[in-house]
Amino acid sequence: MDEEDERVPVSADVDLGRAALLPDIDRPGAWLLTLDGSPQSYVDLDDPEYLEFEYVRRLGHVVDLAAPGAGPLDLVHLGGGALTLARYAEATRPGSRQYVIEADAALTALVRRHLPLPAGSAVAVEASDARAALAALPAESADVVLADVFHGALTPAHLTSVEFVADAARVLRPGGFYAANVADGGALDFLRGQVATARAVFPYACLIAEREHLDGERFANAVLVAGRAGLPVGEIAARAAADPYPAVVLDGRDLDAFAAGRPAVTDDTATGSPAPPRGVFGIG
Repeated sequence: MDEEDERVPVSADVDLGRAALLPDIDRPGAWLLTLDGSPQSYVDLDDPEYLEFEYVRRLGHVVDLAAPGAGPLDLVHLGGGALTLARYAEATRPGSRQYVIEADAALTALVRRHLPLPAGSAVAVEASDARAALAALPAESADVVLADVFHGALTPAHLTSVEFVADAARVLRPGGFYAANVADGGALDFLRGQVATARAVFPYACLIAEREHLDGERFANAVLVAGRAGLPVGEIAARAAADPYPAVVLDGRDLDAFAAGRPAVTDDTATGSPAPPRGVFGIG
């Protein structure tokens, strides 16, 4: 495929819907991946350290702070999309071993065909259900587990329960981080329940979100971070505050107050994330 062809939009039916790869006219190497019209990933092949989506930038902060310096990590990505964070970690932490679980095999094939990983990449992608694949991983085998699984615009119910989070905790090493992308709006009932669920498993947690989101003014993405050891909350907060769309970080008593009275979600009570309103995230 020559350079001119690479800049032509591509669309195809995949396992979970209709995918499209759309070139960004402002960045010569950048592409937007959508599924049924919902933005899924943004990747710049020329600059994999560039993270366009704000929630992805916040997940990138977690990767940056998971260990001192720029040494390699063992990362598990639940949800692959265009492999944005896997490309980011490969660029910022060379030598990292990365395992990506993406249920949509046809989507992965489309991405790898048109947006190939660099030659010699140490990123392994498995076509599987995220929870089933997570359950098969050895205990204490990962430094970071990143949960960013959406079927279209919704996170499946079985990836929202305390049993699921407990399995992520099993896979993490004692100082490891669990980080999840959580979409919600309005009264934020779903987000509050996800905070309570993480707190039922991990002794430490914090929430990264824009103030307007926490005030219920709009539907958006928040990043929930948890671990068995203390979190670098101050460093996370400083990075989030300096982002193009600044965010705040809730932890300690503020996070307790945010989730007050909410029970942990179990497999028996789990529901998927709420559907975004029309027009949010580009959904018509």
